[in-house]
Amino acid sequence: MQAGVLAGEVHDLLLLDVTPLSLGVETLGSVTDIVIPRNTTIPARKSKVYSTADDSQTQVEIHVLQGERPMAHDNRTLGRFHLVGIPPAPRGIPQVEVTFDIDANGILHVSAKDLGTGKEQKIQITASSGINESEIQKMVREAEQNADEDKRRREEVESKNRLDSLVYSTEKLVKDNQEKVPEAQKNEIEAAIAEGRKALEAGKKDGMDQAYEKLTKASHRLAEEIYRTASAAAGAPAGEGPAAAGGQTPPPAEGDVVDAEYVDVESKPSN
Repeated sequence: MQAGVLAGEVHDLLLLDVTPLSLGVETLGSVTDIVIPRNTTIPARKSKVYSTADDSQTQVEIHVLQGERPMAHDNRTLGRFHLVGIPPAPRGIPQVEVTFDIDANGILHVSAKDLGTGKEQKIQITASSGINESEIQKMVREAEQNADEDKRRREEVESKNRLDSLVYSTEKLVKDNQEKVPEAQKNEIEAAIAEGRKALEAGKKDGMDQAYEKLTKASHRLAEEIYRTASAAAGAPAGEGPAAAGGQTPPPAEGDVVDAEYVDVESKPSN
């Protein structure tokens, strides 16, 4: 290409710098969440919002990664920093906005801001481009060679995360509605929760997926009973509301449920 430019054979050529590898952060279960994908034209700026992994968590660690693998330990660490002073709250409630900003010189600026308090921490990384072409190609090649195994490991972690989240939310639902839950149904939901916890301990994807489906059905029945009890207490005639047409409350639409992404910090050792 350079020879063509010097000889005047190439016209209107626009040369653009791009990110050689994807950039992201470590999230719950040591999964890499990509913020700026590979081959993004720079300068570039992208933000994502994350939350906490534990109740009353007051700080998060931002582990900045470079690479194409789904698991954090298979990628290259560019830096780490902490955002502290997050007000204690149930997990999933705080909102932390993480922003990646690559300037025209290729310097990466990463910030984390608690949207509730406005507290912010930043880091500047100049080594994000300090990797030669052979190392880049090696990392891309390894990602391609390990694609199937990486997919299996990521799916296993995702199964664990969603089951753990459902166990947590269902336990909270039961605790907040003790007086509205019949004893028989309480026994059913507690058995499903116990099965979910057992599956989490075993860590097998198939077992976790089965426990998730069972607990989902049980939690839906529990929610129906809670609404039915609340309607009866309010004096609403039987059959009114969204359950009237089919005699059963429809499940929520797929788009109504949003899987939260968590930054896993205090539940894991600092590394």
